[in-house]
Amino acid sequence: MKLSTKSRYGLRAIFDIAYNAGNLPAQVQDISRRQGVSPRYLEQIFQGLKRAGLLKSKRGPQGGYCLAKKPEEITVADVLLATERDMNLVECTNKRKKKVECGFDGTCVTQELWCEASSRLVEYFSAITVKDLCDRGQSMGIKREQDHRFMYFI
Repeated sequence: MKLSTKSRYGLRAIFDIAYNAGNLPAQVQDISRRQGVSPRYLEQIFQGLKRAGLLKSKRGPQGGYCLAKKPEEITVADVLLATERDMNLVECTNKRKKKVECGFDGTCVTQELWCEASSRLVEYFSAITVKDLCDRGQSMGIKREQDHRFMYFI
């Protein structure tokens, strides 16, 4: 399975929001700068993540994006399913929407193998939360960037 850039960047952005902004809204330009992703592309990705109920947005100068749930309630699988629509390793195992007709349906031993592998992959990604990623980031020594909009000096 090859994940699209939407999934990879979407997961990195969700991590970035949780890690750097916490409960405060994070601005797209800040996430874009930290993650090296175009702000326009992030906005496109964020629309799908909002529809999936993973992000919410706030308008205005103090606005931005924040998580719609706690980091421990969002799994990697949630993000991947929001951006990829499914996590089937091969197209012929997609029960919801078969794009490719397979002449071996029901008689293919590898089709069953791909279904089981896809299921295990979803199970694995469902066991990892955004909080887990934040903990990994902290143990790796990734520096947190506090939002400068909320820092006041006297």
